[in-house]
Amino acid sequence: MVLTGSDDRLWKAWGFPHGNILLTGEGHTDWLSGCCFRPSGTQLVTSSGDTTVRIWDLSRHSCILTLRGHSRAVQACFWHSCGDFVASASMDGTSKIWDVNSERCRHTLRGHRASVNSIEFLPFSSTVLTSSADKTLSLWDVR
Repeated sequence: MVLTGSDDRLWKAWGFPHGNILLTGEGHTDWLSGCCFRPSGTQLVTSSGDTTVRIWDLSRHSCILTLRGHSRAVQACFWHSCGDFVASASMDGTSKIWDVNSERCRHTLRGHRASVNSIEFLPFSSTVLTSSADKTLSLWDVR
């Protein structure tokens, strides 16, 4: 399965290698910038120009959680390998680490001087890598 998100405000799960649409999700009110499977494969996370991060349950075909806290478009999202945390990067210059179980922001990462364009957890660690329009990369310990 391959995930895509686009300007039409939808995410789609495509069968691979034939390219048939398996699932479609709608609910964001602006373009989608990112989508990523939970490591277990049962859920996915999306990020959007509408400033939100959403968690989707694939078996229910619906959004089960909307995470709010960024003040500008969210550029990227990523699941931690344990499946309990989601990271988001925003045009507001911050990144956030969300605890999916408590449905709250655990950390707000500040330090970039411009839009944070990408974010990723290093595998099986508490280290996050971000990149920014300020032409820097940062490594963060989010323990």
